[in-house]
Amino acid sequence: MTVPCGEGVINLRVGAIIMKEGKILMAGSHNHPDYLYTVGGRIQFGETAEEAVVREVYEETGVKMEIDRLGFVEEGYFYGDSEPYLGKEIYEIVFFFYMKVPKDFELKSETFMEGDKEEFLRWISPDIEMKYYPEFFRTELLHPSDGVKHMVTDERK
Repeated sequence: MTVPCGEGVINLRVGAIIMKEGKILMAGSHNHPDYLYTVGGRIQFGETAEEAVVREVYEETGVKMEIDRLGFVEEGYFYGDSEPYLGKEIYEIVFFFYMKVPKDFELKSETFMEGDKEEFLRWISPDIEMKYYPEFFRTELLHPSDGVKHMVTDERK
């Protein structure tokens, strides 16, 4: 869900925390090969955040997963890096859910289509040198807490 607001937009998104053997499953795009991001996407109008994350995980991995719990709520400020939001200020709220990963979980495919673009999936260690979103996963996933954490990031500076 992306809503125009003044000169910018508001995004409502979900992200899945899919961990196995100390690694997290991340997605990437050949259009922006310099960074990775969580499995997930925009909440559709009329859909709850929980419904959205289950749908997005299924669309991107081919596996229907249950939610374990909400882990983080992030408010983020940044400028869009691609059309139609290139250079526009974006205020984004993301709900990150820990997923119940089946012991026998295997990817059905290492690629998926997002609109007309092919994206890929990759297992990474949280301490990998590569840039990925959200950056706070580097420290927070090494020592997860039972509660929900509220994070704020501001890349407008």
